[in-house]
Amino acid sequence: MKKKASARARKSVPPITILVDDKSWRQDKTVVPLLRRAAKTALASMPANLLPVGAEGGLTILLTDDARMLALNAEFRGKKRPTNVLSFTSGEDGAHLGDVALGYGTVKNEAREQGKTLAAHAAHLAAHGVLHLLGYAHEKRADEALMEALETALLAKLGIGDPYAPRPFKKRRKALH
Repeated sequence: MKKKASARARKSVPPITILVDDKSWRQDKTVVPLLRRAAKTALASMPANLLPVGAEGGLTILLTDDARMLALNAEFRGKKRPTNVLSFTSGEDGAHLGDVALGYGTVKNEAREQGKTLAAHAAHLAAHGVLHLLGYAHEKRADEALMEALETALLAKLGIGDPYAPRPFKKRRKALH
């Protein structure tokens, strides 16, 4: 007798293509594999019957630099500054779920400021971007809380701690004169 597939998760996920536009992303060999696992985990968490049209065509993750993120953010959101992650849903029915772009400089700086590894922070942002492609948003407080809970649960499956947990304050050493 075959086991029934879980209504909560799926074993096969749509294809994920990762394009590395900025070689800096490859400096840490753990970043791209963990980021891919985060995206797969986010896709697998959605029951197949609830996936948006286009999901079967997969998604693309672009790992780029801040200059490209600035251009994308300005063109699509009217904001003249780089950002950490952008998501673009596809308008093509059944062909492609969409695209997620991450900017190296911003992601690296945020990871350092937040006391996280680059790989863990990039994985979090990849999962965040995929959730947007799946229809989740965070404009309203209730939606934000749901999205944060989903991200935390997805990352826990990968052994990554709660990205929203407060970080301990580190005292800076006084400079010697």
